[in-house]
This record gives sequence, C-alpha cells and structure tokens, in this order.
Amino acid sequence: MSQLVEKKCEENLCTAETTRNGATYTPRFDIVENDDGLVLLGDMPGVAPEDLEVRFENEHLIVHGKVAPRHEGRELVFGEYGVGDYYREFRVSEAVDADKIAAELKSGVLTLRLPKAEAIKPKRIEVKSD
Repeated sequence: MSQLVEKKCEENLCTAETTRNGATYTPRFDIVENDDGLVLLGDMPGVAPEDLEVRFENEHLIVHGKVAPRHEGRELVFGEYGVGDYYREFRVSEAVDADKIAAELKSGVLTLRLPKAEAIKPKRIEVKSD
C-alpha cells in the first residue's frame, strides 16, 4: 500500500461497534494510486449526501456517514441486514495536498480523491543531445 495513506484499523474487516444510538460500521475502502494521487472508493449504502461528513484534521481523513433507521415504529421479527452509521479514519501523509481533497457520493459509493503534493509528483526530465 502507498505510504500516502495508512489505515487506522488493523484488519480490513467490516465490523460493527455498538454505540448509544445503535451500531457503527467500519466501511471497506479500495485504494487506487496513480501518478496524480490516490482514489479511495468506499461502500456506504443508505447514506444521503447531507448525512455524510468528510473532514481532514491533524493528518487524519475522517469519514462519518449517518444512516436513518429503517424499521422505526415497527416490530422487526427477523433481520439479516444490519443498519447503522459508518465511521472510518485514515492517517494521511504530508505528501497529499490536503487543500485539494475532493469527495463525491453516488449510488452509495463514496469516492475520495487525494491529490499528491506537487513536490512529490513524478517529473519527466527532458534529455538533450548535442
């Protein structure tokens, strides 16, 4: 994995932690690196754009998505699909240009673009001849 971003959790498992308001899940992310930076793709079904918070502070990229309860006011006899909020945190190196981080949520998939700082991007060197 790139040295630009480090996973905060030790295992790449989608786990749920119980909180006072319900379950909080750790969404899985694919991380792709190219010459321009990193692209993080995370599944966050049930999260509306207005209920998604993405912030960068103290070298950490924090993703928190809130999901509305699906069965409020009903007695659930059996459930196979857990519903809860999402929370994920990544440590980001100074090699990422934090001012240019972009986020897009489409069809339950969060796309985060973390561009590399200009100082570390590969540069093509022109070769001169006599």
